[in-house]
Amino acid sequence: MTTEDWGQIPIGAPDDLHQLYKIEQPFIDLYKRIADCPACELARFRSKTVPGSGSKTSKLMLIGEGPGQKEDELGLPFVGRSGQFLEKMLLSIGLSRQDVYITNVVKCRPPDNRDPHSQEINACDNFLQEQIAIVNPTMIATLGRISMSIWFPNEKISQIHGEVKRIDGRLIMPMYHPAAALRNGSLRKTVQEDFLKIEKILMETK
Repeated sequence: MTTEDWGQIPIGAPDDLHQLYKIEQPFIDLYKRIADCPACELARFRSKTVPGSGSKTSKLMLIGEGPGQKEDELGLPFVGRSGQFLEKMLLSIGLSRQDVYITNVVKCRPPDNRDPHSQEINACDNFLQEQIAIVNPTMIATLGRISMSIWFPNEKISQIHGEVKRIDGRLIMPMYHPAAALRNGSLRKTVQEDFLKIEKILMETK
């Protein structure tokens, strides 16, 4: 996605996603900079950049790893099968996609959906930190081990998922990535239970 076509609804985007393309300032300027970013080799492979979606007043921010094929086509995070599962989990605690802010550690799809490399994560880090500063969420849920490692390096997600820690004045909860729950059905209940913890914490911090 280039600056020229950024913000336009791609041909073929499902009607129920159209509202997610409505972006408010100061995200507009940020997303344009992301669209023009050449900082790592992922820029060579992308169809569209996938900066994020949601409101700047969201109390909950969800951070995944990187866009997949569907996200690369539509320019929105979590719109494939993982996104459908994520949306189902949000609805189970009374939230919609418009109530939260969703992004990834890297804003371009890694080839063959591989894990992003450390240089690619570092190249996108300023964008991620700017998104966190804009939204200023009460709580961040990291989805998967890649985003988890930003706050919990050298930890194992199997050991600390669902545990909440206050880091730099913000509540951080590591969670399994929705794709892991789709691959391993036994993790679905675990993810559901962790989302119930999110609901409880957000209620307590109102």
